[in-house]
Amino acid sequence: MSKKVSLLAFVGVAAIVAAVVAGYSGVARSATQVTALPSSACGPIVYKGSGKPDFIIASDLPLQGAIRKQTVQISRAMIWALQQKGWKAGHWKIGYQSCDDSTAQAGGWDSAKCATNARLYASNTSVMAVVGTFNSGCAEIEVPILNRSHPGPVAMVSPANTYPGLTKKWAAGEPNKYYPTGRRNYARVVASDDFQGPADAMYTKSLGVTKVYVLNDRQVYGAGVAGTYAAAAKKLGLKVVGTAGWDAKQSSYESLAQHIKSSGAQAVFLGGIACNNGAKLMQDIKSVNPKIHLQMPDGFSDPNANGAVANGAYISVAGQPPQGLKGFGATFVKSFGKSIGATPNPYSAYGAQAMLVALQAVGLHGGDRAAVTRSIFGLRINNGVLGSFTINSSGDTSLTPITIYKQQGKILKPVKTLIPPASLIG
Repeated sequence: MSKKVSLLAFVGVAAIVAAVVAGYSGVARSATQVTALPSSACGPIVYKGSGKPDFIIASDLPLQGAIRKQTVQISRAMIWALQQKGWKAGHWKIGYQSCDDSTAQAGGWDSAKCATNARLYASNTSVMAVVGTFNSGCAEIEVPILNRSHPGPVAMVSPANTYPGLTKKWAAGEPNKYYPTGRRNYARVVASDDFQGPADAMYTKSLGVTKVYVLNDRQVYGAGVAGTYAAAAKKLGLKVVGTAGWDAKQSSYESLAQHIKSSGAQAVFLGGIACNNGAKLMQDIKSVNPKIHLQMPDGFSDPNANGAVANGAYISVAGQPPQGLKGFGATFVKSFGKSIGATPNPYSAYGAQAMLVALQAVGLHGGDRAAVTRSIFGLRINNGVLGSFTINSSGDTSLTPITIYKQQGKILKPVKTLIPPASLIG
């Protein structure tokens, strides 16, 4: 069956992902050589090259909920990267589909949706790679399914997952349980939380704080980054006066806020994601103790999702700030920023870079999914959006700086970039 390829708008899931291609236009083309992923999960194939695409690279992001503006921008950054490469990986022509791993009911990523999406990618031999996920918990579900796919495992390159256990020994059974075939198929272009948590703790200490309270949203990512923060804080001589998890479905956090105040904490670290009722949690904490410092990891990197209550809060994101990118990275900030009419969110650069990594791997091996996957490990990226770096045999990047931002309205203003010492890692 002939599938319509459009850069104008999405339909079906289109109501959710139409903004992904806003600002991009082109001639609609017929894509008969590839099998499109279904509209129940994904938008139609986006392609602006000559002829028809040979293969598909899909993105897998939560396109509903509080962080929708951020993830839509990340998707658009992937389209920008494809345009820079002429819609090609080597001499193969590449179409793109934006897929949604969230539900309106969940207000963010959904475990059942993640599993369904992964099975769709695994069974569709037109899909050469997946750029995603945004949430580490979703990656835990998708990676093993893609790992068992035939013929050969499907490569996943994440622009945002930071949970350490996806690539290295962390909790029991990790990371091997995510790779049932014994072969790796997952990599990321972002530093993991064993770097981010310590960087956050270093910045807390620089504020003159001596007592901190550590919260987590009871999800894989949130608990992980909260744990690395607390461990590093103790090594730095900070007193962790309390730890607790918060329930995303709770209507009030006043009792928790009172407990944080009575602990004597001068700062509170919120390990988790904004769409887990983060704005309400911050509001209740600040209403009880207006002077307390709020500090969060990259799960709160969308000011729109955080709301005005996060003004003045410190938020960490892996890598250099957009303004600090050089070479091709500076080109991205200027060109992509012009297309969206704003300074790109820090994670947009990671979205573009993750797509470029996938394109480089597909360009080496075309339709051989197993070979595409193998080629990612040890891959060298020269003058990429994020600079020059390598992806090691575990799937981790050699770039490990963490930037601390301060929220000012709907802008994240970079304050300081840190590289934690080895003594705080792990």
